[in-house]
Amino acid sequence: MRSFLATLVILLGVAAAAVYQSAFIVHQNEQVLVLRFGEPKRVVKTPGLNWKVPILDTVDYFDKRILDLDSQAQEVTASDRKRLVVDAFARYRITDPLLFFQTVRDERNVRTRLAPLVEASLRRVLGAATFQDLVRDRRDELMGEIAKQVNDEGKGFGLEVVDVRIKRADLPEQNSKSVFDRMKAERRREASEFRAQGEAEANRIRATAEREATVIKAEATRKGEQLRGEGDAERNRIFAEAYSRDQDFFAFYRSMQAYETAMKAGDTRLVISPNSEFFRYFNDPAGKVAPAQTKP
Repeated sequence: MRSFLATLVILLGVAAAAVYQSAFIVHQNEQVLVLRFGEPKRVVKTPGLNWKVPILDTVDYFDKRILDLDSQAQEVTASDRKRLVVDAFARYRITDPLLFFQTVRDERNVRTRLAPLVEASLRRVLGAATFQDLVRDRRDELMGEIAKQVNDEGKGFGLEVVDVRIKRADLPEQNSKSVFDRMKAERRREASEFRAQGEAEANRIRATAEREATVIKAEATRKGEQLRGEGDAERNRIFAEAYSRDQDFFAFYRSMQAYETAMKAGDTRLVISPNSEFFRYFNDPAGKVAPAQTKP
């Protein structure tokens, strides 16, 4: 009985080990190539539990997701003879694990096989375009052409190139400095022109304002003189009318004004004789001048 139980346990262990060695799981983001003694047997792309021959078969896993490949920055000469330093990247996925295994073998070798294709396509397409096309006018179109060329060549490796994009496209360092200096000089020239135009406009506005101010002042002076003349005429008319109505009252009124003007507070006056014509209303309310007294 003991030997039977031991044999049963051994058989169950061997069966469990055989099942463990025979089963493998394929996840949704994976695809598997089954190899027998290193030779491809079949491709498994359906997720789930799968089986293989123990010991004889091995499996290689490949990613089904979109992967990134960064290429080295390289210098490209555009069709207008302008040199550019282009840094690009590609997105790809493995569509044929068998062909990929036969040509590339491993995902770690993708750079050595796909990167030269991206760089060559960049040189071909960008070399036929101008700097303005790349920077502004036809950038998306050029990227689409590069992706198409790389994808056509990448099919031979079991790859599908989804997209190729340029991360940056700059002028070489020495060219960038000269372009920067040229742009700075151009901006200084434009700034000088703007200052000159602003100064000319300021002078024009200032001259116009001064001319208008002079005209307004002259008009105001003319109007003031006119009103002053009209006021003096009206005053003289009133005085003349008052004089014609009562000459004595008018003489008295004018004398009072003369007294007020002549004897202001704070002024020093020397009066020699109060019997003069000017002070006649001081001695007599009627304004009669007292006869001059003679000395005995």
